[in-house]
Amino acid sequence: MKIKTILLAIGLSALAGCSSTPKYDWIPKEQPSRYGNMESYVVFGERYYVRDSSKGYDETGYASWYGKKFHGRLTSNREKYDMYEVSAAHKTLPLPSYVEVTNLDNGRKLVVRVNDRGPFHDGRIIDLSYKAADLLDIVNKGVQKVRVVALEPYQTRKK
Repeated sequence: MKIKTILLAIGLSALAGCSSTPKYDWIPKEQPSRYGNMESYVVFGERYYVRDSSKGYDETGYASWYGKKFHGRLTSNREKYDMYEVSAAHKTLPLPSYVEVTNLDNGRKLVVRVNDRGPFHDGRIIDLSYKAADLLDIVNKGVQKVRVVALEPYQTRKK
């Protein structure tokens, strides 16, 4: 099953072609979440501003992952976190958003739905579910350099 999932992720990534913004025909345009899309919020004394849109988001930095401690708890948009599903947390992208995450060490790519806020650690740009981190071969390292690119159709935050 794991190999099939990895092959599917690699195959879907090949559909992206050579464009700087990957394009997938199946990325849904969802309504902005009723929760988690405030203009700004404060965590550990630092204020974060939620982007009006995911359009143009393309960042390289470090990914981490979260698992058992949060399994079953509510995400920022009030969905139940399932560490065995592919999802992610981001500090400023509108909820939900879809991004392509590329592990820069091994080239593995995966489309991830962002439905939570975080990570709140210096130098990290995205927090992946256990399943997403496993598919990208990040679990054992804990932290990995990645590229995160927002996918069309771009999502907007609820105002």
